[in-house]
Amino acid sequence: MAVGFTLSNKKRNIAVSLRGPERIRTAVAAFAELSLATRPQDLLISDFRFLTLDLNLKVAKDTFFGQLFYPENFHMSRIAESELIINPRGAVYHLDLRPDEVAGTVITVGDPDRVREISKYFDSIEVKRQHREFISHTGYIGKKRLTVLSSGIGPDNIDIVMNELDALINIDFETREIKKQLGSINVIRIGTSGSLQADIPVDSFVASTHGLGVDNLLNFYRHEQNDEELQLLHSFVTHTQIHGQIGNPYISSGAGSLIKHFVKDFHQGITVTCPGFYGPQGRILRLGVRNPELVNRLTDFRFGQHRITNFEMETSAIYGLGKLLGHHCLAINAIVANRVKQEFSKDAKTTIENLILKFIETFADNI
Repeated sequence: MAVGFTLSNKKRNIAVSLRGPERIRTAVAAFAELSLATRPQDLLISDFRFLTLDLNLKVAKDTFFGQLFYPENFHMSRIAESELIINPRGAVYHLDLRPDEVAGTVITVGDPDRVREISKYFDSIEVKRQHREFISHTGYIGKKRLTVLSSGIGPDNIDIVMNELDALINIDFETREIKKQLGSINVIRIGTSGSLQADIPVDSFVASTHGLGVDNLLNFYRHEQNDEELQLLHSFVTHTQIHGQIGNPYISSGAGSLIKHFVKDFHQGITVTCPGFYGPQGRILRLGVRNPELVNRLTDFRFGQHRITNFEMETSAIYGLGKLLGHHCLAINAIVANRVKQEFSKDAKTTIENLILKFIETFADNI
């Protein structure tokens, strides 16, 4: 049987006409090595999935070529107990949730106490779980099911939350294999943040179009940036002087299907995610910082129509991992500090409550 096809991305095109499965696999491996700098012998099933999604290959699932590329046609290997920890009640380790206990929309909050401040608006609550800082309530608003989950602070906790949420959706806990049919959920962060623009005052709201990470989390995973993202990052590094001594910034966009519902009464722009609250965000108490002009440089940064609106410690990790895993993500933040004007909200609790109410109303009507 002869097979012909073309593999392409923005950098290369490879036209292939050949016979037999081994030659096809060899051609795919060669392309992956050229475009992703991946050695053919290191290719895993996930690499084939990545190529399929990223290169927009158009092949029928029931063809021979489709059988090579679509993940549901692969025999997936069993995930070891040390890699995915499932507790005695059949729940994922850190979140202590079973697959049936998580909804299709998950709200993440940093503060564990904020979970009940959201779930008090549920019409009913069917699940309450707590393990360490991870508290979750799953219930209903009308006929819509949702989960609110505390992540704790920082991108390291988001790494746990996003991977374990995805495991609950896309891994069979009985067989420990990736499911043939992968699912997607909405992950929406409701948080607090500091404004980096004089015209975004305390007690206002920001919906993040992008998360720009200086935390390095996504650099532990295989990911690519498109040409526009690379240009933006190059401009960002040049302008802010954030370079290899601190980390390699990355950027990911929020889900357009969600952010379109958070336009009225919301500022929009790039949210910078930092790995800490003090030095990484330019705060100086007793220790000097490597980049004392960081706040001013972030405030002044422009790339076309894009500007940096705020910074915090979670958004880029949610957006980056969400994109890689195939989920729809959004971060909405209450502005409790303005770093340009050096102001802090006089009633942050009310501001956060107002953001929660605005989300509940939007969720009930649109999501």
